[in-house]
Amino acid sequence: MIGIVVSRADSASVHIGEHLLSLADWDVQTDDERSDADGGGTVYRRDGFELREFDDLHIYLDDPVEAFSADLDLLVVVSRHSGETGPLLTAHFTGNFGPAEYGGESGQFARACPNAQRAVVAALRNHAPAGYDVGIEATHHGPTEPTVPSMFVELGSGENEWDDPDGARAVAAAVLDIEGVEPDTHRQLVGFGGGHYAPRFLRVLEDTDWCIGHIAADWQLKAMGDPDANRGVIRRAFDASASDIALVDGDRDELAAVLDDEGYRVVSETWVRETAGVPLERVRELESDITRIEDGLRFGADVDAESYETVSLPDGLLGEAQGIDLDAALDAVTATTVAFHTTEGGTRALGRAAVTGDNYDQLVERLCEILRRKYDTVVREDGHVTASVSAFDPAAARDRGVPEGPAFGKLSSGQPVDVDGTTITPADVSRERVIEFTV
Repeated sequence: MIGIVVSRADSASVHIGEHLLSLADWDVQTDDERSDADGGGTVYRRDGFELREFDDLHIYLDDPVEAFSADLDLLVVVSRHSGETGPLLTAHFTGNFGPAEYGGESGQFARACPNAQRAVVAALRNHAPAGYDVGIEATHHGPTEPTVPSMFVELGSGENEWDDPDGARAVAAAVLDIEGVEPDTHRQLVGFGGGHYAPRFLRVLEDTDWCIGHIAADWQLKAMGDPDANRGVIRRAFDASASDIALVDGDRDELAAVLDDEGYRVVSETWVRETAGVPLERVRELESDITRIEDGLRFGADVDAESYETVSLPDGLLGEAQGIDLDAALDAVTATTVAFHTTEGGTRALGRAAVTGDNYDQLVERLCEILRRKYDTVVREDGHVTASVSAFDPAAARDRGVPEGPAFGKLSSGQPVDVDGTTITPADVSRERVIEFTV
């Protein structure tokens, strides 16, 4: 059940509430046990939702959940957004990393609902009128006391938008679209750093299967102060996000040290993107068995295999194949492994890998196929791959009296040349080059 809070002190909230009531059929009831100003009086209910109106500005309500009769899974506050951002539909969580200047308590946080936020952002994009941007915001303002996961869903950023029926209808439709969505997922992060509108965290939310809990933008970290002196604030942000993983935007060594000391995993955006879709237990296993993602671990097509064994990649053969066609060689490794080690920012495979079944043999065969583009013969036997090719031999050409220059170029490209009336063919000045790789 989702509880919806409408604040009569906020014109946009009222406007969105009107569209919520017009977009669906509601059962109109009366609650005489609470005052009309405090969420009582006329109450609106339908499957999955209950809507109540309050006189006070929503950021100053303590725990609106107390007004609702049903057992709520999620609380959504519909609200205005105020800023210099133009037409904007946005969602965010509430709390204060620093002093509570706009409701709630200092250093306290309402329980976030990262998975529901993902769903409502997707719904806002689906319903957004032309000219409206969609985004998320860092954690800011109250309330901090709701006893169920909660979020604000907002229409902004000024009077024109607050009175815009299309914008209000979009927010209302988006809220109704998240009926039945679970507040949490097992893949959620706490964000630190960056601007108030959190572009890095929005990318993560929209491009991966990770969700974002509370976010401390640069200005909030400044308001919080010394991370070491505010460990309790940091711990509460993680608890309210149901997460133990931090994504830090920018270089914040002091903060990262405190997070690590508190037992939270500090990850990069690369880590987040690479782990998308990969079970976290498998991530932990492979980081332990091969290397950390930050140090070059990448996942292969068989990442979901029930079991695997770790092996050394055929580095010599692999290196030669990568020299011929880097993309094809990396594709071959990706297609035949559970995971593998890389260098140069994930662009070259090297070292150890996790494989299953006969995938190692398949990898060797695919690398041999790449070598056949360059070599005349490629033979695999007895744990070795032997490749041979006939190549232009400059010394042999000189011995036959071929002058250096254009004639060398013709012979090396497979064309015969005439020297003092004698035809010299490429075969006359070629030698066989043989290279062997252990596999």
